[in-house]
Amino acid sequence: MTDYQQRVAGLVARHTRDVADFPTPGVVFKDITPLFANAEAFGSVLDLLAERHEGGVDVVAGVEARGFVIGAPLAQRMGVGFVPIRKKGKLPGEVVAQSYDLEYGSATIEMHTDAVKPGARMLVIDDVLATGGTAVASCELVEKVGGSVVGFDVLVELAFLDGRARLERWPVHTGLVVG
Repeated sequence: MTDYQQRVAGLVARHTRDVADFPTPGVVFKDITPLFANAEAFGSVLDLLAERHEGGVDVVAGVEARGFVIGAPLAQRMGVGFVPIRKKGKLPGEVVAQSYDLEYGSATIEMHTDAVKPGARMLVIDDVLATGGTAVASCELVEKVGGSVVGFDVLVELAFLDGRARLERWPVHTGLVVG
């Protein structure tokens, strides 16, 4: 584990709580809202993320909804633009969509067709990597609009769900790895 990973993992671990049986019985939800509530810890995580990607990113794309909370201030710190990846039907104007399967159904996410210039180096960010469905769909959506995914970053990876295996086409960086 690199020094960067140790520092991010430590901050995330200290400011994450487990919520049993949420959203369904048997699931232990990793709640990172305590991290967001602590300005110093959250700022440190953003600084570490910005430092890690310094000079290699043109745009940060945040996945709804906690990816917005992380991605928008990260983009501002890095001096680059921010693009939201939203659930179907939430963006006005012309969008491109990407559907994906979930454990119990399917979902669709969207992004504006004119969100980035062709070839833009894009960092996709979200809070948690679980089965990888949303992550893969987000990266594919970025590529559909002409962006180049330089990395997929999450604060928490649930390794026992093996989502990383579905993302082998893109560099994946995580803070805290669980299980």
